[in-house]
Amino acid sequence: MRTHAQAVVIGGGVIGCSILYHLTKLGWTDVVLLERSELTSGSTWHAAANIHGLHDNNNITRIQNYTMDLYNALEEETGQSCGVFQPGSLYLAQTEAREHQLRLQAAKARYYGMPFREVDRAEAEALHPLVDYDGIRCIMFEENGGNVDPSGVTNAYATGARQNGAEIIRFCPVTGTEQQTDGTWVVRTEKGDIACEWIVNAAGLWGREVAALAGLTLPLQPTEHQYFVTESIAEIEGLDRRLPSVADRDGEYYLRQEGKGLLVGAYEKNLKFWAEDGTPQGFGHELFADDLERIEDNMMRAIDRVPAVGTAGIKRVINGPMIWSPDSNVLFGPVPELSNYFCCNGIIPGFSQSGGMGLLAADWIVTGESRYDMFAWDVARFGSWADAAFTKARVGDQYANRFKIHFPNEERSAGRPMRKRPAYNAQRNLGAVFGLNYGWEHPLYYGYPVGSEDRTEGFTRQDWWEQVGRECRMLRESAGIIDISNFAKYRCAGPGAEDWLNAVFANRMPRTVGRSCLTPLIGTRGGIAGDFTVTRTQEDEFWIIGSGMAERYHKRFFKSVPLPDGTVFESHTDAMCGFNVAGPKSRDILQRMTNASLATADFPFMRSAWIELAGVRCLALRVSFTGDLGWELHCAEADQAQLYAALIAEGAAVGAGPVGSRALMSLRIEKGYGSWSREYSPEYWPQEVGLDRLCNIDKDFLNKVAVQETLAKPAREKLVIMALDAAETDASNADATGGEPIFKDGKGIGRVTSGAYGYTVGKSLALGFVRNVEAGDSVEVMVLGRPHRAVILALPPFDPDGTRLRA
Repeated sequence: MRTHAQAVVIGGGVIGCSILYHLTKLGWTDVVLLERSELTSGSTWHAAANIHGLHDNNNITRIQNYTMDLYNALEEETGQSCGVFQPGSLYLAQTEAREHQLRLQAAKARYYGMPFREVDRAEAEALHPLVDYDGIRCIMFEENGGNVDPSGVTNAYATGARQNGAEIIRFCPVTGTEQQTDGTWVVRTEKGDIACEWIVNAAGLWGREVAALAGLTLPLQPTEHQYFVTESIAEIEGLDRRLPSVADRDGEYYLRQEGKGLLVGAYEKNLKFWAEDGTPQGFGHELFADDLERIEDNMMRAIDRVPAVGTAGIKRVINGPMIWSPDSNVLFGPVPELSNYFCCNGIIPGFSQSGGMGLLAADWIVTGESRYDMFAWDVARFGSWADAAFTKARVGDQYANRFKIHFPNEERSAGRPMRKRPAYNAQRNLGAVFGLNYGWEHPLYYGYPVGSEDRTEGFTRQDWWEQVGRECRMLRESAGIIDISNFAKYRCAGPGAEDWLNAVFANRMPRTVGRSCLTPLIGTRGGIAGDFTVTRTQEDEFWIIGSGMAERYHKRFFKSVPLPDGTVFESHTDAMCGFNVAGPKSRDILQRMTNASLATADFPFMRSAWIELAGVRCLALRVSFTGDLGWELHCAEADQAQLYAALIAEGAAVGAGPVGSRALMSLRIEKGYGSWSREYSPEYWPQEVGLDRLCNIDKDFLNKVAVQETLAKPAREKLVIMALDAAETDASNADATGGEPIFKDGKGIGRVTSGAYGYTVGKSLALGFVRNVEAGDSVEVMVLGRPHRAVILALPPFDPDGTRLRA
């Protein structure tokens, strides 16, 4: 056994073997995989192993199709069969919402060149004659859908890795992981120790236990999951081809051919958790006792749709464990608090994603960043607030609603409320409906009965649509009070503060007390890793405002630049709250609460000062994400309720009131402002999003060389704002929300990143990336999967010259 390696992968399931294989493909041959038992132990061996390409997230769609394409190439490369069957998959829509989802996915497939198309009933019956298509509104066919052999795929990855120089050691449980002072690791096993640069935790059912060896707690919870295989069915025995699988997600089951029978699996409402206190060390290839009564309702729906299921005997039942994260996405990426510790845990559709997951993990480890923005998977999206109770509640919801559509803007209530700010009760009494933002309860919109939950239940305009419009119009006509406590807030102070911030951020830091600047944070590949507001409050003190949900993500960048002696950089996100007071009467409201002058001459745009408002000390920044006249106000958490009460009282006198984050989304899109994880991500270059002017190349900063290389290239695409045809959006009762493809003359030219109705400009708007078009050009945006005419605007429709912003 080797005593040193570039990376040690812990876990010999399909994901661990894929990561090992992809590391070798990127040139890391001094790599080792440790498996506590046999390869495929745990969840891999008993998986149904269905494969499909489409996902609501565009980047996940891309990596799932990479995975599907890889399997046949992997067989040829390694000589190991992956047991690939690709007879196609039929997707059935029984509801309007499901039809909208499938049509949108078909539009994405067309954009990405994937084989996914609508078929009529006659063709569907020819493809799968055992299905009763009564009551089906829409049928889509994915031509390369199917399934693979779990053991075959895992062993193909393992074979490929070995052929490229990797070592795989079975029956070698890890007993310890110890980080050294230089950031490297020692992995301890009963067979000896291995010193390595990187650890990859791909331990599947034992991901929690392996993480604990490094002092980590991962939000993971296993459940039982059942599927069964029928005896041979005469109609299938008489076929000379394989039947396509059936995705009847409204029926809450999945179904495909297995041998000459059918495999049927279900995610039942009456789920059963397993191993809440830890996965047993001796568990491996065991299964649980059959418990088909738990999935009886799902089985009956499957029988109604495919009657042959009800007449065939059951050949075998598989009841095995799966391990879930709170949102059913993988916990993926380097742990921000540690050096060189990579997680890949909680994978559910492992055989649809294994190849792409291995590719992106290897990307990140070898080059410092994955080629696609995968923040939806990033382990940093959860913090310590995601405790065991929250995880169990969310996993229960995810499992029981596995096939429920995740609608744009929807908020689910399981495990909540979580973290609450002092103003929570006052906001609740004002009719706030809350969402979850990195664990914080955050107002989405107001005006509903106390205790109401979010009512998003479709892709069309929801019942909160008019209320959000009222909030937008109130702010533009008078003023609005928006809770921005979920913004990340940092303080950097000391003799080296300015130099350190200049070494981190691309823009030059403000040189005068009271001045602010906007600045990008640059990723390893030269893209936008974040956008921040920095203000200088003293000669040796700065405050930095950024995305709250990305705070743990950004920790990786901040810790990569050593702090000078005597300089501190600290988070105040939990300790401070904030409000944005914006609108033409915002100055009037605030001026009545302070002795400080807020006149433009004394407090111009992009300035800041510590002021007292209604007896509360606040850091006030003259900036607003609404694009209107306004101030951001940040105060101690203990003072939030007092400040909020005063703002609401003063606002009421001029017709102003509380405004939620849904309205803020609309207002910032009217102004054409981008936001983190939508318009700003490491995939996008500064010149593509209009932030190149904020990259100060005459100084050194983090990843400067990479951004110089990207800035030297022509933009691949451009961020634009589009106005959709009013008659068409009104007729469909829907606006773009993000992810919709954009076409021109039948050719895919881009995709939407954010969309909303612009209530105060009277237009349905979308931000998105496009190529080979100019302002004034007409395009088609695939809202609900159907073309909606739109025009590229030269300027944002609200306050294009910034008059109100600087008033």
